[in-house]
Amino acid sequence: MAYSPLRPACSPRVRPEDSDFAGYARDRWPRLVVTARLLAEDAGAAEELARRTLVRVYARWRRIPRNDVDFHVRRSLVRVYRRGRARRTDGRRRVVLVLRYWEGLGEAEIAQVLGCSVGAVRAVLRRAGKRVRAEERRAGFAAALAGFVPPAVPLDGVRRDGALRRRRRVGVVAAGCALLLAPPAVLAAGPLGGDGATGASKAPDGPAPGPVRIVSPGERVAAAPGVDVWLTSDGQHWSSPQASNRFRPVNDGNLDSTGACVSVQGEELDDGTYFQSGVYRGLSADPARVEIRTGGRTVTANVLTLAGSPGWGVWYARTPLAETVAGGGRTVTVYDAFGDVLMRSDLGPSVAQPVRVGAWRP
Repeated sequence: MAYSPLRPACSPRVRPEDSDFAGYARDRWPRLVVTARLLAEDAGAAEELARRTLVRVYARWRRIPRNDVDFHVRRSLVRVYRRGRARRTDGRRRVVLVLRYWEGLGEAEIAQVLGCSVGAVRAVLRRAGKRVRAEERRAGFAAALAGFVPPAVPLDGVRRDGALRRRRRVGVVAAGCALLLAPPAVLAAGPLGGDGATGASKAPDGPAPGPVRIVSPGERVAAAPGVDVWLTSDGQHWSSPQASNRFRPVNDGNLDSTGACVSVQGEELDDGTYFQSGVYRGLSADPARVEIRTGGRTVTANVLTLAGSPGWGVWYARTPLAETVAGGGRTVTVYDAFGDVLMRSDLGPSVAQPVRVGAWRP
């Protein structure tokens, strides 16, 4: 049986209604499984990869632009595939080759799917082209699919698991909204601490969504007034009023190399706030939110990471100087997309002076 790439000659019409997911899934499932088969190691793994991809797509179906569904399907497929190969170095190379020589995507399109630079895609194709020609690569893919018959689409299971995933995500967002509405209620009720305490227990902080941004190596991000942060493959760089070029390597000996860990450093800024940042690594899943609690206040941090799920990233946030200095300690908590805690680290007392690179001990 001859197969065509996932990318059809023309995009099918998909109505906005949620029920149209079934028609889309039935139409694209065979091509999706075939592409997954070229990525995965066997037919069973390919079917599971394609199924998990549709689960993720169904969970976000109402929010996906109907003229861009294929892009979201490909991106979900690649993310699920690469997450399962977090410790393998050839994951991105395989994706680039399949997208280029099987699906026929251009370099810019591949870079968008992977969340990397066009130069990185060209480098992979250049190295691969020195070993195997494009025609031979396509022939090899076709040979790998000889005798492969896509199974029927497991539509009921996809919709069931996708609906569950959607409900869990909605629960996380609802809890975050409750947290945002909590401060006015607390102020209206009056202070709960000190001599005026009522004895009522304080409700735990609910999860709130936090931004996670994928950046290119060397791309500068304005993290605070006078503070720029940028990442390279070897760690975090930042420039602040205290120093023009500071660096925290991802393999810093101060970070625990035996499991999940996070670092922290901070300094006072000219506007009277306190800038805090750190490197995390070794987590069991991709972080969706990082919070830092200091001085009785919880602040949701920004998160930067490089494309391709490198297994580490950087968080940063600004906190009130007085509360940070007087808080007596800091707790950094990393959550996954479902609001589950990936890691929580109780850190030492806050400091008012800049912490030099390598001086901080979690």
